[in-house]
Amino acid sequence: MSIGSTTVLMAQMEQAAANAGLVVAATEPGVDFSGNPTTKFTIALAADPSKAFGIELTERFEFGRPDLHAEVKLFLAEAAQRLRNPRPDVYLTLTGLPLSFGKFAWPFHHSSSGADTSLVHGEIKLEDGENSPLHAKISASMTVTFAEVVAAMEQPFAEGFIYNAIRKTMDQGQLELVKSGNRQPVPITTRYYSMKQKKFVFNDTTEAQRREFLAGKVYWLSGVLGAGQPVWLLDPRDAQYLNTTVSDLKQSVTALVSEGLITLAPDAEYAIPTEKLMGNRAQYEVDMADALAFIKPTFNEEMRGGHTNM
Repeated sequence: MSIGSTTVLMAQMEQAAANAGLVVAATEPGVDFSGNPTTKFTIALAADPSKAFGIELTERFEFGRPDLHAEVKLFLAEAAQRLRNPRPDVYLTLTGLPLSFGKFAWPFHHSSSGADTSLVHGEIKLEDGENSPLHAKISASMTVTFAEVVAAMEQPFAEGFIYNAIRKTMDQGQLELVKSGNRQPVPITTRYYSMKQKKFVFNDTTEAQRREFLAGKVYWLSGVLGAGQPVWLLDPRDAQYLNTTVSDLKQSVTALVSEGLITLAPDAEYAIPTEKLMGNRAQYEVDMADALAFIKPTFNEEMRGGHTNM
């Protein structure tokens, strides 16, 4: 990447970050999977620089395009809200697994196997508050057809639906959390996108399921992992995952307050658990154990022991 283009990109990122209440804490050159130049940004909360995350963009990224700039602006605004979580890297699945997402090597790269797909590698880890060794190395692959609905093959445009596709794949029992192992595939296809509605689609949920999800999110991210600090409950990324709207999530939050399970923070988009919610620890641990059992491959014990007529 030329010095001139890098300088322009840095200035554009600094301005966009500032508009979202963020700062560019660090910038460094990088290379993608194929050795092409990139720029790595460390973006932090202006009010708390200890809360930060990374963005890596290719030299091809056209920050000046109005449509792309608007999407980056939205991505940064949501990231600023998410960074206020005690564990902004942790997401809950519908089956009740708190997972951290990390080591994602943006941007996408073309498959080296000859397949006509674009890949991004990363890792998810079980965050049970007990330093669990269980994790999964991920290889998310996006088809050419699916790529056509993505405005740009860059992190700000894909991170949300990639994370949600991983959560969905976990819900389906098609990923296993292990102590060690190879990369596991997460295919991203047009089944996750409604051409008619022009939006991503992952899980059809009821209001009761959304309440249960949000209660679990507060339990794990605040009560177990976050020392009782407030958690953002109106995350559009969760709304997409649950195939609902932020407005619907707000109604679920109101219901949880009425049930005495959460207490709203001064910023009413955030909440902390009540003693009543934390009293459900045994049930949450059962739910997590059931979810882990569901994703664990099963074997025919007779075949394992050699008792087969094959």
